[in-house]
Order: sequence, then C-alpha cells, then structure tokens
Amino acid sequence: MNIDKIIGSGLTSLASREKLINELKRLGIKNSEVMNLISHMPRHLFIDTALANRAYENVSLPIGFKQTISQPYMVARMTELIHETDSMINVLEIGTGSGYQTSILSMLFKKVTTIERISSLHEKSKKNLLQLGFKNISFVLGDGHLGYLPNSPYDAVIITAAAESIPDNLISQISENGRIVLPLIDNKNQKLVKLKNTKNGIIKKIVEDVFFVPLLPGVEINE
Repeated sequence: MNIDKIIGSGLTSLASREKLINELKRLGIKNSEVMNLISHMPRHLFIDTALANRAYENVSLPIGFKQTISQPYMVARMTELIHETDSMINVLEIGTGSGYQTSILSMLFKKVTTIERISSLHEKSKKNLLQLGFKNISFVLGDGHLGYLPNSPYDAVIITAAAESIPDNLISQISENGRIVLPLIDNKNQKLVKLKNTKNGIIKKIVEDVFFVPLLPGVEINE
C-alpha cells in the first residue's frame, strides 16, 4: 500500500489534522509511525458523509447497527500497544466495524485478518478498503470469540469491543511472545488490558479505563 495514494483521498484541512495530532501527543501517544498514519489516513471515508465534518475530532462516531468508529486516541493507543517491533507481521482484528482501525493495522503488519459479525458492516468495510487499494487484508464474517484458526498463529490480536472474559480460542491462536489488546468488562467498568504470551504463561497488564460497545456472540445477517 502506497501511503501517498491514501493521503490524496483527504478533503479536510491540514490544520484539522494537526490539531488532532497535537491532542494525541498531549494525551500521551508516543509512537511516531502510528501518529503519522493517524494524521494521513482519510477518516472521513470511513464514516457517513453527514458526519464528515467531525471526522478529525477526537471522538467516537456512530456507524449504524449500534456500533461506532473508535476515537482516534483509542485507535492510536491500542495500535501502539500491540505493534512493538517490526518483526510482528501477522495480526488478527476482532470487530472490523467501519474498517478504519483495519486500515491503520494494514500499514503496519504484512498480514491482517479482520472479523466482523454484522454482515452489512462486513460488506461495506470490505468494499471500502478494497477500493482504497488495501491488498493484505483477509475479511471474515464470523464470531470473534472463535478467532480465525486458518491464518493463525498471530503475532498480535486486537479486540475492538468489550469482552466479559478473554476468549480461550484467541489465547490458543497467538504465537509465543504474541500480544492481545482488548477492553475487559470489570463489574460495571471496562479496563483496557494488554496480554503477552510468554513461555512462563500469560502476563496481564491493565492500561487504563475505557468504554466500548460489547463483544457479542454469533453472526448477524442483515440487508
């Protein structure tokens, strides 16, 4: 994927994007490669045109079917938590949604597998990402709790919906030293958690408080 082609898809002012990046820096995002991608990725192409004027605000926005596109800060935060070295080449995303997070992952990993349980979102994001020229993404309509065994093992797994617990299927599909980043429901709250699969077992680190839509089972077929 040529980042210059993606940059050409922008319609908002450079000032709007610079303001967003400055806010991400203030909030503690440090990975310059991730910030460069956030700065140049045309987020307005992943949301409804009626909301395009808010595309470069640091807010989550509705994308239909009771789902949202995550705020840029959370996209950047989760991405920098899992992409620690260039040797990590294979990533699984649970919850394609709009495809915005997928696009960022596609620029950092050689292989991206993304699972969406809502058929309309699956088809829409797949069409959009293919039209933008992304070629290293495998699109799966399915239940994220199950992961996707055919493309495993994964160096990283990112889950963009809040889970009651860590799905066992995902633990078994990550490589040694692989990472999982996900929001976990803790009583009535949610915590962003990072897991690392070591030879001595899973190491768990709580990162910060978050709020995501819930990770639901099954597949939803709609028009």
